[in-house]
This record gives sequence, C-alpha cells and structure tokens, in this order.
Amino acid sequence: MILVTGANGFVGKALVRELIQRFPSKQIIAVTRSSPNSNPVGAILRHVECIGQNTDWGSMHGINTVVHCAARVHVMKDKSANPLAEFRFVNVEGTANLARQAAAAGVRRFVFISSIKVNGESTRNGQPFSASDEPNPEDPYGVSKYEAEEILHQIASETGMEVVIIRPPLVYGSGVKANFASMMRLLARGFPLPLAAVTENRRSFVALDNLLDLIVVCLDHPAAANQTFLVSDGEDISTTELLRRMGRALHRPARLLYVPVFLLKIGAMVINRAGVFQRLCGSLQLDINKTKEILGWQPPITIDEGLRRAARGVLPG
Repeated sequence: MILVTGANGFVGKALVRELIQRFPSKQIIAVTRSSPNSNPVGAILRHVECIGQNTDWGSMHGINTVVHCAARVHVMKDKSANPLAEFRFVNVEGTANLARQAAAAGVRRFVFISSIKVNGESTRNGQPFSASDEPNPEDPYGVSKYEAEEILHQIASETGMEVVIIRPPLVYGSGVKANFASMMRLLARGFPLPLAAVTENRRSFVALDNLLDLIVVCLDHPAAANQTFLVSDGEDISTTELLRRMGRALHRPARLLYVPVFLLKIGAMVINRAGVFQRLCGSLQLDINKTKEILGWQPPITIDEGLRRAARGVLPG
C-alpha cells in the first residue's frame, strides 16, 4: 500500500495516476487538503484539513511506502508577515509529524520530494550542483526544505525507517501552471520576447514524466535507502534554446528580439525584478550522475518530448 500526500497538486495528482497504472494490484491512498477536482479511479481518497505538527494523517496500518509531495510551495510575492515561519509550519513541522506517524506505524520507506533550492539559487556555467554539495538555501522555501531533510535524516536514524530525498528543479509537463505556462502561452500567441541574447546560460529542468519515473524507482530500489538524489532531463540548455524548443513544441516560431543581457539586467534592477532576471538569464545546472550510477536510472523522455506534452495543455482545442 502506498500513501501519496499532495494528491491534488501538479506532481501528486500525476503520481497517483502513474501508480494506479503501474501497480494495479496495489492500494493507493491519495491524501488532499482541498476537494479533488476529479477522483482518480482506483485510489482511496483521504482528506486532511491542514498540514502541521498536529495533523492526524489517519491509519497507516498496512502502508509500506509514503511519498510526501504536499508542501507550502515557493511564493513569488509572499505577503506573509513571517514567510519562514509559514513555510516551517507546513514543510518542516508538518513533514516531521507525518514521518513520525509513518515510522510508528511501521512504514518501510518515506520518499520526500524536496527542491534543488536546498543547494542554492544559481550555479556558474560548467559547475553544476551535486547531491554531495554543502546545502546553501537562500530563501525561506529552500530553508524549510533543507530543515525538513535534516529532520527526516534524524527520524530515519532513530527509527530505522528508510528515507529517500529527491531534489528536482523546475518541473514542467501536461497541466503545468505559473510562469512556465505563461511563457508558453505568450509564444503560442506570437508575442515577441526580448530574450534572443540569452544564449550563454545553462539551466536544468525536469519533465513531469521523468520525475514520476524516478519516484517509482525510488519506491523499492534497495540502493535508494537513505540517499539524496538530484533529478533532471539530463540536458542543460540556454533560455534562448528553451524558448525555441517551446516554439517547435507549440508549432509556432518563437519570436525573439535581441536585447543585450546587460540591458536586461539594468531593466530588471530598475523595476526591482532581480530575481526574474536571475531565473531567465542565470544558470542553474544539476549533476545527476549519482542518480544514474546508484539507481541505473536514465530519463525516459527528452526535453523535446516533455515540451510537446506540456504544449498540449496550452494550445487551444
């Protein structure tokens, strides 16, 4: 029996569907905080009002594996008086509470979907993050994910429950939302973007299907126990190249205007959008060699296929 939290979210919902398809004989418990938009056929639904240190996750008798996808996610314009406290309530205290209940019930393995933000916000070209790097989270979300990882390691050492940590970068695919979807919609409408000059940076992404495949591998692989894995599509590309490939996936030519990167940086500083500049023009690379070597894993689909699948939810009709 497998319990999946965050089963109404982008990753969690897709994971529940994937597990039902791959393991038709297993019981899949899908836990949501809000009413699901649609009930996955074959899943056992469970509802929790909120996630924190006092959440009752219900009976875990017979559950072998927990995949914890639920989280307070990164917020672009967080208006909380104390953002770190808000992130800690859900991502640290809530995770610790769930893990302790799971360990007490005899759950064998706890798979935690963390974030590459634990490593940091950016890399230098040619110097990707690795799983063995010293963590360097820079924002409240990244800090909360790192603190959750540390508590999980502690619980694992105290109880013997196996913990597997997966740190993805930006995840995209069918049903993707937020900035990635907005960018695809702009390209689909032929909107010109001033990013033709952003050719020197390199960024890692992970298609939803690649992330799901790794999660499934980590459910049972004996070598995954108490390990931390980075995941990506295995190909790092520039922002300009990403947009061109998005255009091909959308069957629309990407209309890109050449504006020197230094002017983009100045403009971002003037309008107080330095973070946006970094995400568009900076580098963020992941070294997934450990994931490949220990698990014998390869991303099953390419970036181009992932973008085609993402495009299906963007194109009209």
